[in-house]
Amino acid sequence: MYTKFGRVKPARHLFDIMPVRNEVSWNTMMSGIVRVGLYLEGMEFFRKMCDLGIKPSSFVIASLVTACGRSGSMFREGVQVHGFVAKSGLLSDVYVSTAILHLYGVYGLVSCSRKVFEEMPDRNVVSWTSLMVGYSDKGEPEEVIDIYKGMRGEGVGCNENSMSLVISSCGLLKDESLGRQIIGQVVKSGLESKLAVENSLISMLGSMGNVDYANYIFDQMSERDTISWNSIAAAYAQNGHIEESFRIFSLMRRFHDEVNSTTVSTLLSVLGHVDHQKWGRGIHGLVVKMGFDSVVCVCNTLLRMYAGAGRSVEANLVFKQMPTKDLISWNSLMASFVNDGRSLDALGLLCSMIRTGKSVNYVTFTSALAACFTPDFFEKGRILHGLVVVSGLFYNQIIGNALVSMYGKIGEMSESRRVLLQMPRRDVVAWNALIGGYAEDEDPDKALAAFQTMRVEGVSSNYITVVSVLSACLLPGDLLERGKPLHAYIVSAGFESDEHVKNSLITMYAKCGDLSSSQDLFNGLDNRNIITWNAMLAANAHHGHGEEVLKLVSKMRSFGVSLDQFSFSEGLSAAAKLAVLEEGQQLHGLAVKLGFEHDSFIFNAAADMYSKCGEIGEVVKMLPPSVNRSLPSWNILISALGRHGYFEEVCATFHEMLEMGIKPGHVTFVSLLTACSHGGLVDKGLAYYDMIARDFGLEPAIEHCICVIDLLGRSGRLAEAETFISKMPMKPNDLVWRSLLASCKIHGNLDRGRKAAENLSKLEPEDDSVYVLSSNMFATTGRWEDVENVRKQMGFKNIKKKQACSWVKLKDKVSSFGIGDRTHPQTMEIYAKLEDIKKLIKESGYVADTSQALQDTDEEQKEHNLWNHSERLALAYALMSTPEGSTVRIFKNLRICSDCHSVYKFVSRVIGRRIVLRDQHRFHHFERGLCSCKDYW
Repeated sequence: MYTKFGRVKPARHLFDIMPVRNEVSWNTMMSGIVRVGLYLEGMEFFRKMCDLGIKPSSFVIASLVTACGRSGSMFREGVQVHGFVAKSGLLSDVYVSTAILHLYGVYGLVSCSRKVFEEMPDRNVVSWTSLMVGYSDKGEPEEVIDIYKGMRGEGVGCNENSMSLVISSCGLLKDESLGRQIIGQVVKSGLESKLAVENSLISMLGSMGNVDYANYIFDQMSERDTISWNSIAAAYAQNGHIEESFRIFSLMRRFHDEVNSTTVSTLLSVLGHVDHQKWGRGIHGLVVKMGFDSVVCVCNTLLRMYAGAGRSVEANLVFKQMPTKDLISWNSLMASFVNDGRSLDALGLLCSMIRTGKSVNYVTFTSALAACFTPDFFEKGRILHGLVVVSGLFYNQIIGNALVSMYGKIGEMSESRRVLLQMPRRDVVAWNALIGGYAEDEDPDKALAAFQTMRVEGVSSNYITVVSVLSACLLPGDLLERGKPLHAYIVSAGFESDEHVKNSLITMYAKCGDLSSSQDLFNGLDNRNIITWNAMLAANAHHGHGEEVLKLVSKMRSFGVSLDQFSFSEGLSAAAKLAVLEEGQQLHGLAVKLGFEHDSFIFNAAADMYSKCGEIGEVVKMLPPSVNRSLPSWNILISALGRHGYFEEVCATFHEMLEMGIKPGHVTFVSLLTACSHGGLVDKGLAYYDMIARDFGLEPAIEHCICVIDLLGRSGRLAEAETFISKMPMKPNDLVWRSLLASCKIHGNLDRGRKAAENLSKLEPEDDSVYVLSSNMFATTGRWEDVENVRKQMGFKNIKKKQACSWVKLKDKVSSFGIGDRTHPQTMEIYAKLEDIKKLIKESGYVADTSQALQDTDEEQKEHNLWNHSERLALAYALMSTPEGSTVRIFKNLRICSDCHSVYKFVSRVIGRRIVLRDQHRFHHFERGLCSCKDYW
């Protein structure tokens, strides 16, 4: 009696004073101890029974095994009971065996559960359900479904619990066909009115996007518990119906007594997107108000929400305010840092965990490895690899995949492949990481070879595999050899309907030079999501169709497609290339309005847009104070200053960055050396180049070498430039020879120019710049016969020279001009204004530099030709179309010639107007007869 009512103390007192105790009294006492949760005492009592030769009943044994599972820390004791059961022959008892297989499942040893299950002579529905629970807790829904199929094959029907597990697993797999079958079985088995089954059906339908059916079930329920409300709220939230989800939450608070921590966590778990942050912050306030901010699981969900939205600062604040933190808390904050690009903070957190003795697991190391994604992190990645080995996690499948991915991202493909080959099991994720690494490394041959090996090993591809292989096709030559055969494989393998694959096909055709096929694929899609639109944006951007990019962005908005970080970045980049400030400002304003102001990609794209549109003041305003600047922010400032001719300021900014303790990267030195090259700071530039390896341990890249060649070449030190090329640590590419050829043209060095042209034509035989630079070089030195030969070669090879074009944007209208252009409606006024300008500046001392006229004509005709240059027509139009005293902004697609440069200087002094010209390379700010480039460009 006492034990039935949980009164163990008086029951034990009676048991101890009993003169005679039989098996019934021992088993009754034992059962009572376990029932009230005194698990360790129960184990001690069990050992005493064994010592005295008292045989525990099968019911007591089952209860004790269950207690070992519930305790969470008595696995060893549970194994001891299993040993006793095996010796005493109780394994044939279905209840005992079921309790043992459940024990192993609780501790994650599902293979042991499976073995016990297979050895059972008899199995009931609870046995099958217990096995399902083990695999479900392990996150293996496929296995749950397989067990369900086996259960039906043996004629065992589901109960409420097993059916709920099957439904939940189907929801995780998002298998609609299977879901329909299971709904049929629910009705057939008469379980449709069971509360747990109804709750699971709501969750499953929500995960498959069928919110209406989920809501129908919810409305028909005769009884609802907290799980019911949580499930329908989550169903709406998962499918983007955030407001409806919050309406359900409001109704729940009104009509249902219990709003628990799970309710709040359910809502928070689907708000990890920047678009949902207003809701997330509202729920965060409610968490504090309801006192759930001390509940670890709720705080962990808050951490994950902020992490998903790229709000690592807020995540860090939540973390610091948590009274109790578990491993999930630490891992969530680390993931937040990684997602927000704060790799050093993520690795610092790992160091703190190790230093303070916190436990770590494979999730911890997976995030830490993901933080190492550039060559700068090679050493840190190697250290992490060592820690993984020491921690005994090297053969963990997820860790192995993360290592393959990490080495691929930092460009160490041989190491990535070595890790893959050491893995005991190479799954599709591992192969995808390797193939993706080769694709990132622009090595299509090895990417395709890995793909073939993967298929030979019998590993099935998924859409990520296909997307990775497609991304390795980069050049027009790849289309016939690789791209189209891959497209054929995609169709035969059934991946053609996958939206990710369709988007990758759009990108592949664009990169391989076939934009029309990209457009056809895009037009053929009935349902276009944000990724599809972004793929088309990228395709047009790749082909330099900036206007089309901006048109697509406008269409996206008109069709109700929410722009994301990529859409805004592409739009801002297009505005930068076209130098359309108003459109760029509108996009940036919209991005800020939608909460993207802290996004690093959009910030960088917006800063670049303002810089390329001539608004360096806006760039400076956007940047945080120097003490808070990250390396990308410093890089943006250095690049912008250099582009606008503030060369000494570039050097000062670089040294200020060093004083702040920021280590420069490859991009920093490219911008720094470019500024020195354009500013004639030869000695400083050479000194900075030496610093790359000597002071910062970086390996100079070919971009840095090109800057040095340009630096030496522009200053006339062509012999040194040629020597530098011969000693470069890598093979010269087309940009190297193009830079040298351009310098030879400036200084009229025919011998070196011919050599540079020969090397360039070998690498890029169809590139018009080889012929144009050579022709200009011959023209400036009076070698007209050579000029004619070059032009004949161009005609024979059907190579067209890129035509010069200058344009002015006034209000919403862009007016563009070619050489000698007479298509503008105000042509007569423009040429009349040009004559006025010529007269004014000649009176002030202007003399035409006819060496810049690249035709074999008399001096008068040469001067006439110079006054037909597109930048002069644009200047005349801008001066006559803008108020006196206002700044004139002009853009040119090619380098401004030196005579036009002189004209602009004279105009700025004689007419008294500030002129900003952006040419192919940089900005020129003309004011009071001077240019920001100091006549060196």
